[in-house]
Amino acid sequence: MERKIVVITDPEFLPGEAELIGMLLEAGAWRVHVRKPGSDAAETAALLEGIAPRYRSRLSLHDHHDLALRYGVGGVHLNSRNPQRPDGFNGLVSRSCHSLEELGRYAATCGYMFLSPVFDSISKTGYASHFTLDEIRAGAGEGVVTDRVLALGGVTAGNIGLALDAGFGGAAVLGWIWGPYAEDGDAGALMERFRKLL
Repeated sequence: MERKIVVITDPEFLPGEAELIGMLLEAGAWRVHVRKPGSDAAETAALLEGIAPRYRSRLSLHDHHDLALRYGVGGVHLNSRNPQRPDGFNGLVSRSCHSLEELGRYAATCGYMFLSPVFDSISKTGYASHFTLDEIRAGAGEGVVTDRVLALGGVTAGNIGLALDAGFGGAAVLGWIWGPYAEDGDAGALMERFRKLL
C-alpha cells in the first residue's frame, strides 16, 4: 500500500513557499493542503499563481474553494467555514474528523479524511491526543479506519510508523515540517525532514 503523506501549509504565508510546495510534491508528497485561514482570496490566488500548473491537481484548498475551478486545483477540504463542495467542482473532497463516529458519517462523501489529533499537536499548543493506538487499531478492525484515513496531529518521522502500523493509510503533517522553517528559513532542512517521513 502506498504511504500517503499530505503536507498542510503553515497558516501564515512564508518566504519561498510556492517553490517549496512544488519541491515537496516533486519529492513524493501525495498532496499539499493550502490552509491559510486568515487569508483573503487575492492572497491565496497569488500563492497558487506561484505554484507550477503541473502541481495544482495535487493541491487541496481549505478556503476560497471557488479558486479551485479557476486554477485547476484538484481538491477541496471541507470544514466549518466551508462545509459544502463548491458547485461544479468534481475533484477530490477531504474533511477533518475528530472521532471515529465522524469518520463513519463522512466516509461516503469524502475521498479521504484526516483523524486528529492522533499525537499531541506540534502547531497547536495544548491540543493533546484524543486517541490511543489501541482505539485506532480497533477502528481499523471494524473497517472505520481505512487506507482513506490519514493521521493528523503531532506526526513526526519518529512516530509515523506507529500510525501506519495502527491502520492509517498515511499521515498529514504541518508543525514538524513548517515550524523550524518559519524560524530559520532553511529549505534544505525542511526537505530533509520531509524525506524522513517517506
